[in-house]
Amino acid sequence: MSDVRAELTRNDMEALFEGVKNWGRWGPDDERGALNFITDTIRRDAAALVTEGVSVSCALDFPTQPAPDNPRPAQHMMVVAGDACTTTGMPGMQSAMDFIGVAFHGMAVSHIDALCHVFVDEKMYNGFDASDVKSTGAMRNSVMAGEDGISGRGVLLDAPRHRGVPYLGIDEQIGPDELDAMAAAQGVEIREGDILLVSTGRDARRAEKGSWAPMEGLAGLDGHCVQWLYERKVAVLGSDGVSDSIPNGTADQWPMPIHQCGIVAIGLHLLDNLNLGDLATACSARERWEFFFIIAPLKVKRGTGSPVNPIAIF
Repeated sequence: MSDVRAELTRNDMEALFEGVKNWGRWGPDDERGALNFITDTIRRDAAALVTEGVSVSCALDFPTQPAPDNPRPAQHMMVVAGDACTTTGMPGMQSAMDFIGVAFHGMAVSHIDALCHVFVDEKMYNGFDASDVKSTGAMRNSVMAGEDGISGRGVLLDAPRHRGVPYLGIDEQIGPDELDAMAAAQGVEIREGDILLVSTGRDARRAEKGSWAPMEGLAGLDGHCVQWLYERKVAVLGSDGVSDSIPNGTADQWPMPIHQCGIVAIGLHLLDNLNLGDLATACSARERWEFFFIIAPLKVKRGTGSPVNPIAIF
Protein backbone atom coordinates (compact mmCIF):
# COMPACT_ATOMS: atom_id res chain seq x y z
CA MET A 1 0.00 0.00 0.00
CA SER A 2 1.35 3.40 -0.93
CA ASP A 3 0.01 6.79 -1.85
CA VAL A 4 2.63 7.47 -4.52
CA ARG A 5 1.35 10.02 -6.96
CA ALA A 6 2.22 11.03 -10.51
CA GLU A 7 5.86 11.06 -11.52
CA LEU A 8 7.54 14.39 -11.00
CA THR A 9 8.90 15.84 -14.23
CA ARG A 10 12.06 17.91 -14.52
CA ASN A 11 9.97 21.08 -14.53
CA ASP A 12 8.10 19.84 -11.46
CA MET A 13 11.36 19.18 -9.63
CA GLU A 14 12.89 22.51 -10.56
CA ALA A 15 9.78 24.32 -9.33
CA LEU A 16 9.73 22.24 -6.16
CA PHE A 17 13.38 22.98 -5.46
CA GLU A 18 12.85 26.72 -5.87
CA GLY A 19 9.69 26.65 -3.78
CA VAL A 20 11.30 25.06 -0.70
CA LYS A 21 14.51 27.08 -0.59
CA ASN A 22 15.50 28.40 2.81
CA TRP A 23 18.44 30.29 1.32
CA GLY A 24 18.83 33.60 3.13
CA ARG A 25 16.12 32.77 5.68
CA TRP A 26 18.64 32.97 8.52
CA GLY A 27 21.04 35.35 6.81
CA PRO A 28 23.49 35.12 3.90
CA ASP A 29 26.20 33.39 5.94
CA ASP A 30 24.03 30.77 7.63
CA GLU A 31 25.41 27.21 7.62
CA ARG A 32 22.97 25.55 10.03
CA GLY A 33 19.90 25.42 7.81
CA ALA A 34 16.87 23.75 9.36
CA LEU A 35 18.80 23.20 12.62
CA ASN A 36 17.79 26.80 13.30
CA PHE A 37 14.28 25.50 13.96
CA ILE A 38 15.54 23.80 17.13
CA THR A 39 15.42 26.68 19.60
CA ASP A 40 16.57 26.56 23.21
CA THR A 41 12.92 26.40 24.24
CA ILE A 42 12.23 23.44 21.95
CA ARG A 43 15.32 21.67 23.26
CA ARG A 44 14.35 22.33 26.89
CA ASP A 45 10.79 21.10 26.35
CA ALA A 46 12.09 17.99 24.57
CA ALA A 47 14.31 17.16 27.53
CA ALA A 48 11.15 17.05 29.66
CA LEU A 49 10.09 13.96 27.66
CA VAL A 50 12.63 11.96 29.69
CA THR A 51 10.49 10.31 32.37
CA GLU A 52 12.07 6.83 32.66
CA GLY A 53 15.74 7.37 31.89
CA VAL A 54 15.69 4.47 29.38
CA SER A 55 18.03 5.00 26.40
CA VAL A 56 18.00 3.27 23.01
CA SER A 57 20.79 3.39 20.43
CA CYS A 58 19.77 4.05 16.84
CA ALA A 59 23.08 3.11 15.21
CA LEU A 60 24.06 0.01 13.30
CA ASP A 61 27.12 -1.95 14.39
CA PHE A 62 30.36 -0.73 12.80
CA PRO A 63 30.21 -2.50 9.39
CA THR A 64 33.55 -4.27 8.94
CA GLN A 65 32.27 -7.15 6.79
CA PRO A 66 31.92 -6.66 3.01
CA ALA A 67 28.40 -7.04 1.65
CA PRO A 68 26.41 -5.89 -1.39
CA ASP A 69 25.38 -2.78 0.57
CA ASN A 70 28.87 -2.36 2.07
CA PRO A 71 31.42 -2.47 -0.78
CA ARG A 72 33.95 -0.40 1.22
CA PRO A 73 33.94 -2.03 4.65
CA ALA A 74 34.99 -0.05 7.68
CA GLN A 75 38.39 -0.91 9.10
CA HIS A 76 38.96 -2.15 12.62
CA MET A 77 42.34 -3.52 13.60
CA MET A 78 44.38 -3.93 16.74
CA VAL A 79 47.37 -1.71 17.37
CA VAL A 80 48.26 -3.47 20.63
CA ALA A 81 46.41 -6.64 21.66
CA GLY A 82 46.19 -8.44 24.96
CA ASP A 83 48.79 -11.02 23.95
CA ALA A 84 51.27 -8.13 23.60
CA CYS A 85 49.87 -5.93 26.36
CA THR A 86 53.30 -5.32 27.93
CA THR A 87 54.67 -3.61 24.78
CA THR A 88 53.18 -0.19 25.47
CA GLY A 89 56.57 1.45 25.94
CA MET A 90 55.66 2.42 29.52
CA PRO A 91 57.03 -0.07 32.07
CA GLY A 92 54.26 -1.44 34.25
CA MET A 93 51.47 -0.19 31.99
CA GLN A 94 49.56 -2.93 30.19
CA SER A 95 46.79 -2.11 27.72
CA ALA A 96 45.05 -2.88 24.44
CA MET A 97 44.59 -0.32 21.65
CA ASP A 98 42.90 -0.40 18.27
CA PHE A 99 42.37 1.61 15.11
CA ILE A 100 39.20 2.34 13.18
CA GLY A 101 38.75 3.94 9.76
CA VAL A 102 35.64 4.44 7.68
CA ALA A 103 34.34 6.00 4.47
CA PHE A 104 30.96 6.63 6.05
CA HIS A 105 28.89 8.02 3.17
CA GLY A 106 27.04 5.19 1.47
CA MET A 107 24.52 2.58 2.50
CA ALA A 108 26.10 0.79 5.47
CA VAL A 109 27.31 3.22 8.15
CA SER A 110 24.98 5.16 10.45
CA HIS A 111 25.94 8.75 9.71
CA ILE A 112 24.81 12.34 9.37
CA ASP A 113 25.08 14.25 6.09
CA ALA A 114 26.38 17.80 6.40
CA LEU A 115 24.95 20.51 4.16
CA CYS A 116 28.08 20.42 1.98
CA HIS A 117 27.45 16.80 0.99
CA VAL A 118 25.12 17.39 -1.98
CA PHE A 119 24.97 20.02 -4.75
CA VAL A 120 22.39 21.10 -7.31
CA ASP A 121 23.66 23.03 -10.33
CA GLU A 122 27.03 23.22 -8.54
CA LYS A 123 25.51 25.05 -5.58
CA MET A 124 25.00 23.90 -2.01
CA TYR A 125 22.73 25.16 0.76
CA ASN A 126 22.37 28.94 1.01
CA GLY A 127 23.79 29.44 -2.48
CA PHE A 128 27.41 28.65 -1.66
CA ASP A 129 29.51 27.31 -4.54
CA ALA A 130 30.34 23.62 -4.80
CA SER A 131 33.95 24.74 -5.29
CA ASP A 132 33.93 25.83 -1.63
CA VAL A 133 34.40 22.13 -0.87
CA LYS A 134 38.06 21.77 -1.71
CA SER A 135 40.64 18.99 -1.59
CA THR A 136 41.26 20.04 2.02
CA GLY A 137 37.57 19.84 2.92
CA ALA A 138 34.50 22.04 3.15
CA MET A 139 35.01 25.76 3.62
CA ARG A 140 31.23 26.14 4.05
CA ASN A 141 28.37 24.02 5.42
CA SER A 142 30.60 21.48 7.14
CA VAL A 143 29.51 19.08 9.86
CA MET A 144 30.79 21.58 12.41
CA ALA A 145 27.30 23.10 12.27
CA GLY A 146 26.54 20.33 14.77
CA GLU A 147 29.67 20.65 16.87
CA ASP A 148 27.69 21.36 20.06
CA GLY A 149 25.47 18.36 19.44
CA ILE A 150 21.97 18.21 17.99
CA SER A 151 19.15 17.41 20.37
CA GLY A 152 15.42 17.88 20.50
CA ARG A 153 12.11 16.12 20.20
CA GLY A 154 12.42 12.92 18.22
CA VAL A 155 9.41 11.32 16.53
CA LEU A 156 9.32 7.87 14.93
CA LEU A 157 6.86 7.06 12.15
CA ASP A 158 6.78 3.28 11.70
CA ALA A 159 5.69 2.40 8.17
CA PRO A 160 5.79 -1.43 8.53
CA ARG A 161 3.64 -1.24 11.67
CA HIS A 162 1.18 1.03 9.88
CA ARG A 163 0.89 -1.36 6.95
CA GLY A 164 0.80 -4.46 9.13
CA VAL A 165 3.92 -6.02 7.57
CA PRO A 166 7.40 -6.85 8.93
CA TYR A 167 9.10 -4.62 6.36
CA LEU A 168 8.44 -2.66 3.18
CA GLY A 169 9.37 -4.13 -0.18
CA ILE A 170 12.42 -2.67 -1.88
CA ASP A 171 10.19 -1.19 -4.60
CA GLU A 172 7.79 0.54 -2.20
CA GLN A 173 7.52 4.24 -1.48
CA ILE A 174 5.99 6.37 1.24
CA GLY A 175 4.11 9.49 0.19
CA PRO A 176 3.04 12.53 2.21
CA ASP A 177 -0.52 11.30 2.74
CA GLU A 178 0.83 8.16 4.38
CA LEU A 179 3.13 10.23 6.61
CA ASP A 180 0.02 12.06 7.81
CA ALA A 181 -1.86 8.80 8.24
CA MET A 182 0.96 7.25 10.27
CA ALA A 183 1.17 10.28 12.54
CA ALA A 184 -2.59 10.23 13.09
CA ALA A 185 -2.65 6.48 13.79
CA GLN A 186 0.21 6.80 16.27
CA GLY A 187 -1.40 9.82 17.93
CA VAL A 188 1.56 12.09 17.35
CA GLU A 189 1.81 15.50 15.68
CA ILE A 190 4.83 16.58 13.66
CA ARG A 191 5.93 19.98 14.99
CA GLU A 192 8.38 22.69 14.02
CA GLY A 193 11.91 21.73 15.04
CA ASP A 194 11.26 17.97 15.26
CA ILE A 195 13.86 15.32 14.49
CA LEU A 196 11.77 12.98 12.34
CA LEU A 197 12.69 9.31 11.92
CA VAL A 198 10.91 7.10 9.37
CA SER A 199 11.23 3.33 9.61
CA THR A 200 10.90 1.10 6.54
CA GLY A 201 11.96 -2.18 8.19
CA ARG A 202 15.16 -2.41 6.18
CA ASP A 203 17.03 -4.33 8.90
CA ALA A 204 14.17 -6.83 9.32
CA ARG A 205 14.30 -7.51 5.59
CA ARG A 206 18.07 -7.90 5.69
CA ALA A 207 17.79 -10.35 8.58
CA GLU A 208 15.32 -12.47 6.61
CA LYS A 209 16.66 -12.21 3.08
CA GLY A 210 20.29 -11.13 3.48
CA SER A 211 22.04 -8.04 2.15
CA TRP A 212 21.31 -6.60 -1.27
CA ALA A 213 22.74 -3.79 -3.36
CA PRO A 214 20.56 -0.75 -2.63
CA MET A 215 20.58 0.20 -6.31
CA GLU A 216 18.39 -2.90 -6.79
CA GLY A 217 15.78 -0.98 -4.82
CA LEU A 218 15.37 0.64 -1.44
CA ALA A 219 12.17 1.67 0.32
CA GLY A 220 11.86 5.31 1.33
CA LEU A 221 10.05 8.59 0.77
CA ASP A 222 8.87 9.72 -2.65
CA GLY A 223 9.65 13.16 -4.04
CA HIS A 224 6.29 14.61 -3.04
CA CYS A 225 7.40 14.42 0.60
CA VAL A 226 9.83 17.32 0.06
CA GLN A 227 7.02 19.88 0.29
CA TRP A 228 5.59 18.11 3.34
CA LEU A 229 8.94 18.29 5.18
CA TYR A 230 9.36 21.95 4.26
CA GLU A 231 5.88 22.96 5.40
CA ARG A 232 6.28 21.23 8.78
CA LYS A 233 9.70 22.77 9.39
CA VAL A 234 11.32 19.46 10.24
CA ALA A 235 14.82 20.11 11.61
CA VAL A 236 16.49 16.75 10.90
CA LEU A 237 15.29 13.70 8.94
CA GLY A 238 16.48 10.16 9.52
CA SER A 239 15.74 6.69 8.18
CA ASP A 240 16.88 3.08 8.34
CA GLY A 241 17.56 3.58 4.63
CA VAL A 242 18.69 6.86 3.11
CA SER A 243 15.28 8.61 3.31
CA ASP A 244 14.99 8.60 -0.51
CA SER A 245 13.39 5.61 -2.16
CA ILE A 246 15.57 4.10 -4.89
CA PRO A 247 14.50 4.43 -7.64
CA ASN A 248 12.32 7.42 -6.83
CA GLY A 249 10.15 7.90 -9.91
CA THR A 250 11.43 11.42 -10.49
CA ALA A 251 12.83 12.96 -13.63
CA ASP A 252 16.36 12.67 -14.95
CA GLN A 253 18.90 14.66 -12.92
CA TRP A 254 16.73 14.32 -9.78
CA PRO A 255 17.37 10.71 -8.67
CA MET A 256 17.37 11.50 -4.93
CA PRO A 257 14.94 14.38 -4.35
CA ILE A 258 15.02 14.14 -0.55
CA HIS A 259 18.80 14.52 -0.60
CA GLN A 260 18.86 17.09 -3.39
CA CYS A 261 15.95 19.27 -2.26
CA GLY A 262 16.21 18.49 1.44
CA ILE A 263 19.93 19.13 1.93
CA VAL A 264 20.51 21.78 -0.72
CA ALA A 265 17.27 23.79 -0.74
CA ILE A 266 15.80 23.29 2.74
CA GLY A 267 19.09 22.93 4.59
CA LEU A 268 17.97 19.64 6.12
CA HIS A 269 20.60 17.45 7.77
CA LEU A 270 19.92 13.76 7.04
CA LEU A 271 20.62 10.70 9.16
CA ASP A 272 21.21 7.65 6.96
CA ASN A 273 21.34 3.91 7.72
CA LEU A 274 19.97 4.04 11.24
CA ASN A 275 18.96 1.04 13.31
CA LEU A 276 15.31 1.77 14.05
CA GLY A 277 14.18 -1.74 15.00
CA ASP A 278 15.01 -1.43 18.70
CA LEU A 279 13.48 2.04 18.81
CA ALA A 280 10.28 0.80 17.14
CA THR A 281 10.04 -1.98 19.73
CA ALA A 282 10.54 0.49 22.58
CA CYS A 283 7.96 2.90 21.16
CA SER A 284 5.40 0.18 20.51
CA ALA A 285 5.77 -1.24 24.02
CA ARG A 286 5.01 2.19 25.46
CA GLU A 287 2.51 3.29 22.80
CA ARG A 288 4.62 6.40 22.74
CA TRP A 289 6.27 7.70 19.58
CA GLU A 290 8.05 10.81 20.88
CA PHE A 291 11.25 10.95 22.92
CA PHE A 292 14.30 13.07 23.64
CA PHE A 293 16.80 12.51 20.84
CA ILE A 294 20.52 13.27 20.84
CA ILE A 295 22.94 13.29 17.90
CA ALA A 296 26.65 13.97 18.53
CA PRO A 297 28.66 14.28 15.30
CA LEU A 298 32.42 14.07 15.53
CA LYS A 299 34.06 17.49 15.44
CA VAL A 300 35.70 17.10 12.05
CA LYS A 301 36.71 20.49 10.74
CA ARG A 302 35.71 20.80 7.08
CA GLY A 303 33.97 17.40 7.24
CA THR A 304 31.11 16.48 4.90
CA GLY A 305 29.41 14.48 7.63
CA SER A 306 30.20 12.10 10.46
CA PRO A 307 29.49 8.61 11.75
CA VAL A 308 27.00 8.90 14.62
CA ASN A 309 25.39 6.83 17.36
CA PRO A 310 22.10 8.71 17.91
CA ILE A 311 20.37 8.03 21.22
CA ALA A 312 16.65 8.13 22.00
CA ILE A 313 15.82 8.60 25.69
CA PHE A 314 12.41 7.85 27.20
